[in-house]
Amino acid sequence: MSFDYGALDAALTAAVGDDQSLIAELRAAFLESAKRQVDLLHRARCDANWEYAALRLKGLAASFGATQVLRLAEEAIISAPGEPTILKKLERAIAAIENHRD
Repeated sequence: MSFDYGALDAALTAAVGDDQSLIAELRAAFLESAKRQVDLLHRARCDANWEYAALRLKGLAASFGATQVLRLAEEAIISAPGEPTILKKLERAIAAIENHRD
């Protein structure tokens, strides 16, 4: 699976220009929020909670231009609560963004 690091970086640059400290702050906010939604997916015990967390993750990813996370969130929406494969894919995608440095 490949990850599109550039989409998130391009979206942040488009939003705030070349302010590297603000980009870093927004990137950290995105990662914190994305991890929180994945944690909620892990803890979801019913369809409604699972779908709600997946939809919030999708919206977050769309807002930040994180296309791979967006696609995986869409996959999660139609998956069964607790689906381990999608949870692992989401964790890997978020870790890849977190570990990617220009």
